[in-house]
Amino acid sequence: MTQASATPQAIRRQHDREIVALAVPAFGALVAEPLFVMVDSAIVGHLGTAQLAGLGIASALLTTAVSVFVFLAYATTAAVARRVGAGDLQAAIRQGMDGIWLALLLGAAVIAVVLPTAPSIVELFGASDTAAPYATTYLRISAIGIPAMLVVLASTGVLRGLQDTKTPLYVAIAGFVANAVLNAGLVYGADLGIAGSAWGTVIAQCGMAAAYLVVVVRGARRHSASLRPDASGIRASAQAGVPLLVRTLSLRAILMIATAVAARLGDADIAAHQIILSLWSLLAFALDAIAIAGQAIIGRYLGADDTDGARQACRRMVEWGIAVGVALGVLVVLSRPLFLPLFTGDSTVKDAALPALVIVALSQPICGVVFVLDGVLMGAGDGSYLAKAMILTLVVFAPVALLVPALGGGLTALWAAMTLMMTVRMLTLWLRSRSGRWLVTGATR
Repeated sequence: MTQASATPQAIRRQHDREIVALAVPAFGALVAEPLFVMVDSAIVGHLGTAQLAGLGIASALLTTAVSVFVFLAYATTAAVARRVGAGDLQAAIRQGMDGIWLALLLGAAVIAVVLPTAPSIVELFGASDTAAPYATTYLRISAIGIPAMLVVLASTGVLRGLQDTKTPLYVAIAGFVANAVLNAGLVYGADLGIAGSAWGTVIAQCGMAAAYLVVVVRGARRHSASLRPDASGIRASAQAGVPLLVRTLSLRAILMIATAVAARLGDADIAAHQIILSLWSLLAFALDAIAIAGQAIIGRYLGADDTDGARQACRRMVEWGIAVGVALGVLVVLSRPLFLPLFTGDSTVKDAALPALVIVALSQPICGVVFVLDGVLMGAGDGSYLAKAMILTLVVFAPVALLVPALGGGLTALWAAMTLMMTVRMLTLWLRSRSGRWLVTGATR
């Protein structure tokens, strides 16, 4: 049965199967990523407070550095999926290799910057005299693994573009297990301290990168795709990633402003804010999984010159985003009494967090639409619009958030400003999706 002759119910079921098949493994892989840091923290925490503080600073720096380059996954997914839709798997894998070569070049540049400047970077972030040496040690060693981390991002994008989210899940699980075993063995068995934790993580990341490269190289040989670096292809990958880099930096600026404002509200408010932000990030993983499915599915439809299929898939994924957002919102409301005691016994922190969590719960359907449409437009290669929309969102959010302390507002008012930010994002993305200007077909945009 062709899509043209299928009933609306059959088309919805087809989209549902595709969304679930891509989103569920993607969610598992996304959740596995923060577990790396949690394992490192649990193991290093037993070495002492100074070591744990050093790890916290270094991990924050590394996480920020890598998140800046997440466009390696997003842009590669969209570009590869288009070529898959066009039926040219050789060109799809060739495009993926360009992204991987770009990741290696960027990784080498980061190493060149971080290794000599690690002590200065740690000092800039306010590390104490006792924590700074540990932070510097961890940062320098971990920097060696940054190329592998970026290769993992680009390779994940390749496989998502090929409509495969199961392999990234398997690699993420294997990497998590290897990281835990290596960290425990090197920190305690080999008595290397925090350096052992860093080396364990680097080895695990290199192993994950190697596993991805085996899969990609095998696919390249199967479809006779060249593995050699191509300057024009690498340059094209970089150009496609620039707008997504602007988008990511604008989003990071929004989160940094929110944290800075919360810090000005007082100790209880900043503590509550960190708890809520952790929950908000966890909820984002569930919604981001649908967005990842959107990137892969929309790119494939547009590559196949099927604008009707792209529109119908977009509509169905928005419905999924709203439904999952409502479910998450209800879950947040019901779990508040159980969730907060896991993080704090301070009644002042709880009192600050409880009403803000209601705002977070109410905003989840909005977040669902935002994440889905973000993924749809990424899959369409509409990075330029995404960058402009996020800059506009930042311009609207910043003054509103900065007025919260001045007007005597508390944490609830700050999270109302965060909901305003997500609403602005939803409106800009919805207007673009309605315009149809993102429906650019063909193997390349």
